[in-house]
Amino acid sequence: MPTSAPGNRAGAASFATGAWVGSPSTGRPAGRTFGGEGRQNRGRGFTLIELLIVVAIVALASTLATLALRDPDASALEREADRLSALLEAARAESRASGLAVRWVPAPASQAGEQAGEQAGEEGALHFRFVGLPAALNLPQRWLTPQVQAEVVGARSLLLGPEPLIGAQRVSLRLGDRRLTLATDGLGPFEPQPADALLAAPAGQQATTASRP
Repeated sequence: MPTSAPGNRAGAASFATGAWVGSPSTGRPAGRTFGGEGRQNRGRGFTLIELLIVVAIVALASTLATLALRDPDASALEREADRLSALLEAARAESRASGLAVRWVPAPASQAGEQAGEQAGEEGALHFRFVGLPAALNLPQRWLTPQVQAEVVGARSLLLGPEPLIGAQRVSLRLGDRRLTLATDGLGPFEPQPADALLAAPAGQQATTASRP
């Protein structure tokens, strides 16, 4: 059967491109091509990867904005609390291992007042001390931020050993109008309490402090 007729050639071309072309004899108009419709559908909407990228960018921008707006005093106080917690646990471990009674003592308020006129970089001024530890251990005895103040709640010092159970104790750190409390139940480590970063207590409250203006 011959296939070189004009109508046959047009039908073959239409089939190859995905178009329904009407017969000249019937006068029916040509239909929409499959290939063009597929290309139009592919141009709509977003892919899953694109949506995930947008979500990641929004999350990163929110994190950066939060860090930029955060109170520097709160950040400094959290850093001091983490450092003090590590120092207290190191002193507890040494106290249990050596059998020596060890206490953590903040500088009294009178000594803190005398330190007000000293230079910030002077090594002789101590903000707190560990009483009973061997001198060879040589734990730090100064705040990273000299303006930090410390108050042992209900006592003048923290008992750190040698008994494994030292009793429930609390120490409150303050910097500006921010306050953070470290506490232990007597068995676990000193950890920040849920009511952290609250406004400081009234100025008239009595406290044993370790400060360096």
